[in-house]
Amino acid sequence: MKKSILKIWNILSTILIVCLIILAILLAGVRLIGLTPLSVLSGSMEPTYHVGSLIYVKDVDYTELEPGDVITFMIDEDTMATHRIVEVVPDDEDPSVLRFRTKGDANENVDGGLVHYKNIVGSPVFTIPMLGFLANFIQHPPGMYIAIAVVAICFIFIFLPDLPEDDEDETKKKKQRG
Repeated sequence: MKKSILKIWNILSTILIVCLIILAILLAGVRLIGLTPLSVLSGSMEPTYHVGSLIYVKDVDYTELEPGDVITFMIDEDTMATHRIVEVVPDDEDPSVLRFRTKGDANENVDGGLVHYKNIVGSPVFTIPMLGFLANFIQHPPGMYIAIAVVAICFIFIFLPDLPEDDEDETKKKKQRG
């Protein structure tokens, strides 16, 4: 009976570790291959990108962008947006400097200002629905503290069943020797 419970525990703990590793790769590991995960916080791009989705943005050559492409760009130091390009506007003085007029798919009007090419972060390549809620939660306290505590507790529970087993094996060996 005890061995079957231990076997079930090992299977569940393995599944838990695999889930934690997959989650870590989806939220942080993708940066190693040049993708930036970002949470969708508004409905301006519905139905293309739903609120709470996690979008993965990769660098893009701004000279290849054209109307209809979706870009992620900096609005200010702390805020990013993902909208569709409706017009490419070359600078009057220097045609090599490009600006982009954008609009959210769910918005009726185009955005108020033009996006300078230096403010472009990249272009979304794929999205995972609902994962943005989790990513946004664990990026700020108290979600960050909860996530760290959950991972720590998981590792404790994963290794906890192995400790008594080792003690029992040592006790059996001592009894056999003595």
